[in-house]
This record gives sequence, structure tokens and C-alpha cells, in this order.
Amino acid sequence: MIIRPATPADVPAVLPMVAKICALHEDWDAAKYGFLPNPEWRYDRWLSKIATDDRAVFLVAETEAPESKQLVAFLVATVEREIPIYRLKEYAFIHDIWVESEYRQQGIARQMVMQAIEFVNKMGVKQIRLDTAAPNEAARKLFSSCGFRVSTIEMLTELE
Repeated sequence: MIIRPATPADVPAVLPMVAKICALHEDWDAAKYGFLPNPEWRYDRWLSKIATDDRAVFLVAETEAPESKQLVAFLVATVEREIPIYRLKEYAFIHDIWVESEYRQQGIARQMVMQAIEFVNKMGVKQIRLDTAAPNEAARKLFSSCGFRVSTIEMLTELE
């Protein structure tokens, strides 16, 4: 498996994976993740921009077979500004990570997270944050193994 920075040309192959992660999140919590139709289309322009942004990380995992190369995973993170009441001025935020089901349990996600940490560190950013859906115990185990810890717990109530 080759893990590399994404290019704008990779975006069309990433969009079906975006659709899958959005569907999974909406299945887990439709109140939190109530997407508009075809959310992957809304990622198209954003991901193309992120692919050329020096202050973002957009990685893809690609199979190595030259005759049948295909993208099987992606990670996207951006540098965000913190509100001005905190000492920390900026942090990176991992928005999404996805590995196609048939390629899971091979260490791809862990390698991508560790590469993202390395890229963010080289940018001089001192903190990385992310959210995980409440049912996603596997993601929490992965992120814990990469040095992340629980920081906050988001709660939600629906109003009429």
C-alpha cells in the first residue's frame, strides 16, 4: 500500500468514500449528521482546494499493483484558528478518515494518522483535534494508539 499526499486529480476517486463515511455517520446519528442529498458532491471543490493547501493534510492510500491502482483510503485535516481567549492560536483538525472495508485491519488508518501527525508537526502546529461518533469504538482505539486522548464529550438534545 502506498500512502501519499492527494492531488486534485484524486478527488473523484475519493468522493465515493466520502459518500460512504457520510452514510455511516448519518446511520449512527441522523440528528447530528443530517446531510443534505449527495454530500460527497459538496466535498468536491473543498477537497480540490485542500489538495493544494500547504496548511492542510490530505492523504490517500493507493494499492501498489501498477495495472490496477486504486484509492482505498483517505484522511483530510486542516489547520484552524482558535478563538482568541486561549493561549493556543491554532490547531489541526482531522475531519475525516476512511478505509474501504476490505482493506481494514492492515494498519492503513494508523499509518495515515501517524503521517498526518508528522505533517502537522512540520507545519509548527502544536495540537491536533478530532471528533469520533459515539458508536465508533474502533476509531477511539486507533486514535488512542496514536497518542490522542479524550478531551471533551459533546452532548446533543433535539428541540421541537
